[in-house]
Amino acid sequence: MSEKVIMMTAQRSSAPAIPAPLEAPTGLLADRLGRPLHDLRISVTDRCNFRCVYCMPKAVFDNDYQYLPHTALLSFEEITRIARIFIAHGVEKIRLTGGEPLLRKNIERLIGMLAELTTISGKPLDLTLTTNASLLARKAQSLKDAGLQRVTVSLDALDNTTFQRMNDVDFKVDDVLAGIARAHEVGLGPIKINMVVKGGMNDQEILPMARHFRNTPYILRFIEYMDVGASNGWKMDEVIPSSEVVRRIGAELPLVPVAANYTGETAARWRYADGGGEIGLISSVTQAFCSDCSRARLSTEGKVYTCLFASSGYDLRALLRAGHDDAEIATALAHLWRARSDRYSELRTNDTEGLARGPRVEMSYIGG
Repeated sequence: MSEKVIMMTAQRSSAPAIPAPLEAPTGLLADRLGRPLHDLRISVTDRCNFRCVYCMPKAVFDNDYQYLPHTALLSFEEITRIARIFIAHGVEKIRLTGGEPLLRKNIERLIGMLAELTTISGKPLDLTLTTNASLLARKAQSLKDAGLQRVTVSLDALDNTTFQRMNDVDFKVDDVLAGIARAHEVGLGPIKINMVVKGGMNDQEILPMARHFRNTPYILRFIEYMDVGASNGWKMDEVIPSSEVVRRIGAELPLVPVAANYTGETAARWRYADGGGEIGLISSVTQAFCSDCSRARLSTEGKVYTCLFASSGYDLRALLRAGHDDAEIATALAHLWRARSDRYSELRTNDTEGLARGPRVEMSYIGG
């Protein structure tokens, strides 16, 4: 079976059932493990202008790769309608992802529509976006004006040769740093910087990244190289455990653990002992945090995934375009979330190789 066929298999889906009787959302929805629905990540495009080796490697996402046709994508009105239903069930935070979300034409209009929504308690929605920053310097002001609150930027190295080897399109570090600076200037903060650490490729950049972003307004986060999808050739021996990242940094720049900001926070927090800021560690491989996961993911074409490592999704677009009303879709979503028992990372800890071979949805399809 070819890699491209594996990818399509991992994207199979079906429309969720609409059980009777219909029920009104209460904002208190919980799954089978008692986890609430608080976060929604929305992929607005399956396209990206980078070919990062851990996400969209060129061997799979080449010039012949077939992206989704525009008619398959959710419209901004459809995205906003689905977001409103999720919010009624308790979602308080929405993150726009991709692919690269800034490639979606007129993304500012969608941000403006989502920024008008409020949580069930009447508070402003926490509206964020993850980007590779290739277009951020150009678009930061318009994103802020539209209502975006903050951004997270992917940056895997400061050394230009290493960074270009990671993004595989010769994009320069200085251009990412310019985008970060511009986003800070217009008030899209606090800005988080995400570094995916792949052993033997960019782990030598751990300390240079820590030194560079220490004593700045930015929060640097180190992410363990994950087995998302079927195209990145993931191997356990290329994972640098977060404990090793802390050891390397702490040997030069002493670190102190910090309590989580909220239940379900993905990153373990550490601060520099001398007050030089903080870093985060996202450790889904070696320290699974499934027990607190409150995130759902919506693909570009309207499939809901209840786990980053899922093998199939549920087609909300089919319900939308078949004419079902909000009450019906909200009931279907409630039924879907209550049945959720996903805990892939915890299971992987006990059966790494067996689970790693199974087909799963690609990160570029539902966002990280």
